[in-house]
Amino acid sequence: MSNIQNIDKRIIVDVAKRIERLIADAQAHVGRTINITEVVTKYEIGRIIVEVVQKGERRATYGKQLLKGVSEILTERFGDGWSVETLKKCRKFYQIYSANKIGSTLSVQLPIEDSVYTVDQIQESPTQSRKLDAIYPYTLSWSHYVVLMRIESDEERRFYEIESQKQNWSVRQLQRQYNSSLYERLALSKDKDSIMRLAQEEQTVNKPNDIIKNPLTLEFLGLKTDASYSETKLENAIIDKMQHFLLELGKGFLFEARQKRFTFDEENFYVDLVFYNRLLQCYVLIDLKVDKLAHQDLGQMQMYINYYDRYVKQDFEKPTIGILLCKEKKDALVELTLPKESNIYTQQYALYLPDKQMLQAKLREWIAEQE
Repeated sequence: MSNIQNIDKRIIVDVAKRIERLIADAQAHVGRTINITEVVTKYEIGRIIVEVVQKGERRATYGKQLLKGVSEILTERFGDGWSVETLKKCRKFYQIYSANKIGSTLSVQLPIEDSVYTVDQIQESPTQSRKLDAIYPYTLSWSHYVVLMRIESDEERRFYEIESQKQNWSVRQLQRQYNSSLYERLALSKDKDSIMRLAQEEQTVNKPNDIIKNPLTLEFLGLKTDASYSETKLENAIIDKMQHFLLELGKGFLFEARQKRFTFDEENFYVDLVFYNRLLQCYVLIDLKVDKLAHQDLGQMQMYINYYDRYVKQDFEKPTIGILLCKEKKDALVELTLPKESNIYTQQYALYLPDKQMLQAKLREWIAEQE
């Protein structure tokens, strides 16, 4: 009897798990459907507004009056959420994304008013169900697109859109990555052709240089730039905000240990932070420096890398990467100390968000030089 009861319990657990997965998938599907429907609806609202204004008197006052009147009617009918500002965002969304026809097709059934608009009257036609060929694969929420629409450059906007989709960024993460000038920081470390690819496909990680950003922006740690702090305090702050730190590091990072000890020739050594990058298939060792970088720091990191490559790394894994995260560095010192093919990289970190306009100007300058 007890055996039957045990079998019954296993069956119950198995069935419950299958149903849980089904419900979770259904909830995710409903969430995606709601997101897609809202985005497509806002796109169509924008289309209607643009068509009315274009076929009407091409004056700014006409557009303002239209939006104000429509907002009042919609608010009375559906409540808050249909302000003039919202309608302006719908119009802008259509104007931006109807001009960039790339991506796959989405078939969505929506009631669309296919009316002929004039200034003096609007000839009404029956509401029809119109299949919308969506311009982009709408996998993001309306809130994501509200952030994306603030980006003026088509290439930069497309980069953040692709990465939001592929990396499943929340709206807050998207906003933070934009504020931290991720596009500019990545672009400045690449050649011109690679910059163009950033705006056309997912950011790839094929070699150590692909994971390097300068500066690494650590404003989320909450450390004040004018206050003194130790390497231990910096390390503790990173551990406390590990999820944010992994996002800032980039793709494929897995955290393994802090103050990782290894013993060699009866002496103990400690690596501040040890990560593994599953895309590069290698260990990544990070040493933290709160002062400017010294040549001894580079020598110490080389010793750490040699140890990992000889005693820890498996045959199928790539050579270990070392990153010295420092407040200040001099490229001339690094170049003179390290051999050209070294697997050690130096990254400066900033405790505040970088000046975006300055980085954009620097990037434009750099591209002009390449051309």
